[in-house]
Amino acid sequence: MSTKHQELANFIWSVADLLRGDYKQSEYGRVVLPLTVLRRLDCVLEDTKDAVLAKHAQLAQLGVKNMDPVLRKAAGLSFYNTSEMSFRRLLGDPDHVALNLRAYIGGFSPGAVDVLEKYGFDTQISRLAEAGLLYQVVAKFADIDLHPDAVSNHQMGYVFEELVRRFSEISNETAGEHFTPREVIRLMVDLLLAPDEDDLITPGIVRKVYDPACGTGGMLSEAQDHIEAHNPHATVEVYGQELNGETYAICRSDMMLKGGDPTKIAFGNSFSQDGHDGERFDYMLANPPFGVEWKKVEKFVKDEHARGHAGRFGAGLPRINDGSLLFLQHMISKMKRPEDGGSRLAIVFNGSPLFTGAAGSGESEIRRWILENDLLEGIVALPDQLFYNTGISTYFWILTNRKAQARRRKVVLLDGRDHWTKMRKSLGDKRKMLTDEHIADLTRAYVDALTIADDPEHPQHAKVKVFATTDFGYQRITVERPLRLRFEVTDETVALLAEARAVIKYADREALLAGATSLIGTSAATRAEFAMRLNGLGKLPAAVEKAVWEAFSVSDPEGEVQTDRKGKPLPDTDLRDNENVPLGEDIHDYLKREVLPHVEDAWIDESKTKIGYEIPFTRHFYVYQPPRPLREIDVEIKALETEIRTWLDEVTS
Repeated sequence: MSTKHQELANFIWSVADLLRGDYKQSEYGRVVLPLTVLRRLDCVLEDTKDAVLAKHAQLAQLGVKNMDPVLRKAAGLSFYNTSEMSFRRLLGDPDHVALNLRAYIGGFSPGAVDVLEKYGFDTQISRLAEAGLLYQVVAKFADIDLHPDAVSNHQMGYVFEELVRRFSEISNETAGEHFTPREVIRLMVDLLLAPDEDDLITPGIVRKVYDPACGTGGMLSEAQDHIEAHNPHATVEVYGQELNGETYAICRSDMMLKGGDPTKIAFGNSFSQDGHDGERFDYMLANPPFGVEWKKVEKFVKDEHARGHAGRFGAGLPRINDGSLLFLQHMISKMKRPEDGGSRLAIVFNGSPLFTGAAGSGESEIRRWILENDLLEGIVALPDQLFYNTGISTYFWILTNRKAQARRRKVVLLDGRDHWTKMRKSLGDKRKMLTDEHIADLTRAYVDALTIADDPEHPQHAKVKVFATTDFGYQRITVERPLRLRFEVTDETVALLAEARAVIKYADREALLAGATSLIGTSAATRAEFAMRLNGLGKLPAAVEKAVWEAFSVSDPEGEVQTDRKGKPLPDTDLRDNENVPLGEDIHDYLKREVLPHVEDAWIDESKTKIGYEIPFTRHFYVYQPPRPLREIDVEIKALETEIRTWLDEVTS
């Protein structure tokens, strides 16, 4: 931001000094941001104010109901105001500032009114009036010249973004919910757009950018600035959707103040109220909330899932307490077809989407669909303590349906966890930041990943790994061992029989238990032999007979192998095991090599085999650290013991 932008932002923010004492510092933005928007709109509409009022009066006299298109044309903008009021006129009646300010706001066109309503600014008008501050604050803003002749749309965008940043940082207990650190956004945008640098300078290009969880719009603004910096003549259309009313208002305000189309910022839940249904985008970015459940929109999501890939969630449904992979599927559904130019997207995740969910689970099936369709281009691991409201490690996933030929069926993993510098002052959980050098190094390493991975001498070689998409797949096999039993009647097994549900309900229960008790001490090594011993119990119902066999059967490694009617061994569920076999390996070869040398009677139940996908990022970059020598640890312990004794002597003396 230039010095001029910074100075203007400082001046606007200085209005907050009036709020000190009546407002918490974290609440300043609730007043400063909407009033900045109001003052900018007031200045922008100044030149056409009289023409709009005259046209409004004329249309009202004619009884025209739908005035909106005509008044927009009169204003020469996508918004207008039909009130006689302005910031200057508000000051002319100090006793009725609240009444007149509300009337002024009510005179705006519907889109602008919606923004101010989402800010909840009416509440602040009452609060300021009760504190005796409303007139002073309005007067301060009336002195700020935000006319387009003095502050261009582009400059105004920078000023507003700076105000939003300050508001978010002093509200850092919730900032991460809607505000992604600017340097993180810059890295994300660079990684997303770097492979397309040559295309972005094409004269007259039009690019559509989308964020389904846009918060205050920082990612959209950064992507737009990046493209326009490469090509000032490019047309960049930004689209977004936001669930939180206040942050939606901030984002939409930003679009208005930059001269963009605020109607492209939708309000509501992207899953259940898709504000851009049917749209397709060139680029998409998102930092969705981590670990947020989707129970409130469960019906909508499951209905979409039931439509298969005709809906947005055909690949699978993650567990109800984390909707991260739903956001990703939602974005994938908005990719342009490859024949229409395709799309690229980047999304911020925590570690959970990499590996949560066993083979066959919703998460695994989503990863499987993404990898089998060759959509995942790369994953970049970021340092921890980089975001305002969480200190955990995070990852960028980068997807595209138009991979370069050299990257097809490949996935790049880039370890950027040691690219950070410590902040001078922590902001919530954010204690680390990325410098311009870190951003440049990581972007270069990502773009050159294939070359770096093939060059052991490259300084970044240990931080870059390239895998085939199938390397993340595995076969989850079920290894069975035969059920081996011996049979005996003891006090304990009779007690088990007495507690069996089928026996409790059995009409001749007492006679059965008496007969069983008479057999205490009876045992047999084989089922056939023991069946003869049980003949004395008489003919039993199937459920009761089953309970008898279950009670008197004892697992024994040396016992008789139990078989079904076809003579096949029955599996012992207590000995059942699961193994993950790499996708390209024959499961029977694996069994011979890894299992049979230890348990020669094992077999694979192929009916239970499932395909799974996971991305064990940290495992691929794990570097063994040998433990410290015991002698060194012993010396350190003795030194500490001496230090403690000295301290105790000083305390007690």
